[in-house]
Amino acid sequence: MPPFATPPVPPMHVGFDDRSGGMSPSGPVLVRRMSDLRGLYADQAAWTAALESDDVVYEVASSPVPELEGELPQSITTILPGRVGGEFHMTKGHMHTRPRGEIYLGLSGLGGLLLFDGERPQWIEMRPGSIGYIPPHWAHRSVNVGDEPYRFLAVYPGDSGHDYGWVAEHGMGHRVFHGSGGPELRPFTFPAG
Repeated sequence: MPPFATPPVPPMHVGFDDRSGGMSPSGPVLVRRMSDLRGLYADQAAWTAALESDDVVYEVASSPVPELEGELPQSITTILPGRVGGEFHMTKGHMHTRPRGEIYLGLSGLGGLLLFDGERPQWIEMRPGSIGYIPPHWAHRSVNVGDEPYRFLAVYPGDSGHDYGWVAEHGMGHRVFHGSGGPELRPFTFPAG
């Protein structure tokens, strides 16, 4: 086989534990606690109160496929249920540093995919078996809108990159709050203070 055809990792089977959300063989696991979500929630007083326990909000378990051009890394994110000032638990959200699409597959629980291109917000409901497509140039954040852990598989080009600063600067167009009839999207405002 010519050198250009040799991938950095061999073909492999990746197992998924539907109870823990882990992968085998596993790559890195990212754990985000409430303290890692500074500035994301509208109700800063409620966020500050939640810091007392500093609970885990979500975890991202990755396969060993590297984030390199030509590769398709996979990860499984588990967002635990909860709310801060009425706003559902969520991921930080990011924009890809290179214009690349991404696919999410709902595995368990109820959630949603909040997307924003800088002008138009978009909401995609996610449940087990749902496939959410994220086009290039759209920031995206996942939200748990249920009462149990929401888990999804993400597959993305390895050279996509993750720009969390874009979301911190521009927001996501809307926020997702608990409403009487389910998730309620409200126009995004940056937290006061």
